[in-house]
This record gives sequence, C-alpha cells and structure tokens, in this order.
Amino acid sequence: MIEADAGGFMITGDHIPFYRLLVMRQGLQLEIKGLRISRGRTCYALAKSEFGFKGNRDKVLAQLNDYISDQRDTLNGEVTP
Repeated sequence: MIEADAGGFMITGDHIPFYRLLVMRQGLQLEIKGLRISRGRTCYALAKSEFGFKGNRDKVLAQLNDYISDQRDTLNGEVTP
C-alpha cells in the first residue's frame, strides 16, 4: 500500500517488491540508453538471473514489462504507475 503522511509517501506491504520491479525497469531502460545506475550488478543481469529471462536488453525489457503487467493484475488494480 502507498500511504501519504506529513508531505511524504511510504510504500508498505506487498507493494515493496512491485516498486522494486518498477525501479528495475527504469534502470534497464537507462542501461539501454548507455547509462548505469550503480557500480554493482546491472539491472539487465539482475532481471536475467532472478526471473530467468533470456535475450538481449531489449528482449529482457519486453519480458520484464510483461511480468510487471502480470504482477499489477495480481495486486487487484491497487497500483496505477
């Protein structure tokens, strides 16, 4: 759940892993453009190892988008990014 309090937002419960997926997607989109968001493992490598996706960055991004759509459906439409 996303809660608003005192001018800020807090992500709680089942939405934390979903928010992580959204950040991973944004990071992968930046990597496709040639940027890196961390010194550690790339979002591309994380997505491939965690979810078993195969292919180049564009194909992994498409698979990640499909996975995010499925996860959004399981959250019963509570999330609208």
